[in-house]
Amino acid sequence: MSELYSGRQFVGMDLHRRRSVLVRMGETGEHLETVRILNDRDVLAEVMSRAGESPEVVLEATYGWCWAADALGELGARVHLAHPLGVKAFSYRRVKNDQRDAADLADLLRMGRLPHAWIAPPQNPGAARAGAAPGQIGRDAIPM
Repeated sequence: MSELYSGRQFVGMDLHRRRSVLVRMGETGEHLETVRILNDRDVLAEVMSRAGESPEVVLEATYGWCWAADALGELGARVHLAHPLGVKAFSYRRVKNDQRDAADLADLLRMGRLPHAWIAPPQNPGAARAGAAPGQIGRDAIPM
């Protein structure tokens, strides 16, 4: 089913340092795929190739989000950054796991209820990455 879906797709990405979970959803919220990947641009590209043309992708503004946002943007995805305080309620759920977090991010984006954080354009080399390792320069997540 996930290979044949041709409508607009929403992808939620629960990003961690070494591995991430991606959940793909259709326009009406139907679950298309859940996949756990190693954080690697080539692996991410392979998974995103199943998401159709210009998918909407959301990830939380957390440590190391810049590489994923840059890679997704290069793949043609429309990248959205979830504000960490706006999705803080996730931590109060009774059932908390990576698949559920990624699915909830995709669902919030799909419904137009995602609390966005600002993604500085790549042309702004002076902005520091939120939570970046020393010496890294990139984009900063700032509340809208």
